Amino acid sequence: MPDHSRGAAPVIGIVAGEASGDLLGAQLIVALHQRRPELRFEGIAGPRMIAAGASALYPMEKLAVRGYVEVLRHYREIAGIRTSLARHFIASPPALFIGIDAPDFNLDLEIKLRSTNVKTLHYVSPSIWAWRGGRIKKINRAVDRMLCVFPFETDIYDKAGVAATYVGHPLADLLANYPARDVAREKLGIRAAEQVVALLPGSRVSELESMADLFVAAAFRMQAAHPQLEFVAPLVNQVTRGIFEAALSRQPPMRIKLIEGQSHEAMVAADAVLVASGTATLEAALLGRPMVITYKMPRVSWWLMNSRRYQPWVGLPNILAREFVVPELLQDDATPETLAQAMLELLGDDVRRAGIESRFKKMGNELRCNAAQRAADTVLSYLPAATA
Repeated sequence: MPDHSRGAAPVIGIVAGEASGDLLGAQLIVALHQRRPELRFEGIAGPRMIAAGASALYPMEKLAVRGYVEVLRHYREIAGIRTSLARHFIASPPALFIGIDAPDFNLDLEIKLRSTNVKTLHYVSPSIWAWRGGRIKKINRAVDRMLCVFPFETDIYDKAGVAATYVGHPLADLLANYPARDVAREKLGIRAAEQVVALLPGSRVSELESMADLFVAAAFRMQAAHPQLEFVAPLVNQVTRGIFEAALSRQPPMRIKLIEGQSHEAMVAADAVLVASGTATLEAALLGRPMVITYKMPRVSWWLMNSRRYQPWVGLPNILAREFVVPELLQDDATPETLAQAMLELLGDDVRRAGIESRFKKMGNELRCNAAQRAADTVLSYLPAATA
């Protein structure tokens, strides 16, 4: 029988594949360290998880690839990392493994580890309620327990015989008491009286490659129609900023304030947000910001994903509301003209924006459950008791 504790300090294997998972992982590590400071964490981690105490065996950026075509291009490298990580954890079994989102990577890894009697938890359910519902059979083989961030998900797992716990959404806790708009504008150096649009074209390089020109061209059309309109674009790193700046160079000069990180401040400062579909749409909703959701990807990837959708919505705020609270303009419908028109209509309708903000406030209250602590409660129930 292997020594899962590896001595006096139990080790938890942990893997996050992108920025949103890094944030959730960091919050969970902090919550666990508050109660079990001796715990160690190792696997694939981003900067927030590393700052919270995780040891990164591989850089998280290696997994931040989206879309069928893009994954195929990087498949050999990603599969090699997963195989190497499985060998590491099988040779030196952790007390527990936690996969944070990234289901295409984590579920296969969890199946391998679970077959060697390593307990596996998966934090954030794959969107089986939106597409690829057949994956629940794989999930059943992969996880000892699913930690769900949306309340309706546990019913799905209960029916399939998969242990699941609703913990609430960590972002709802994180964004509960964000500063007021004027404070955010002062911090970013944006004039208080101006109407402001935040541009969030995604966090992955592949997303910027598909959407930077689209966002910049839409912003140019908006500013041409309303010359006083201000724009702020938070980019996650120098690479994505470089792609966005290249797109700017292909348009006539315009006023867009580029910042690195600070996406939440940018959303709070804005009157409305043009945002790529993904976690950022939920962040914008939790911050009470009206938005237009868009997405573009290589055509083959879009065809494959779209053919497997179960719902008319792709944006998380609309999925949670079960209706189009905010517009979605996707793939062929996403043009500079359509995006500019939708944003300008939103900016010009104060009553509509107020209604959206009220709806989003209610949504945030429903998702706010002290998620990191509740997730930590579940994790600790799978660990051996602390030794004196």
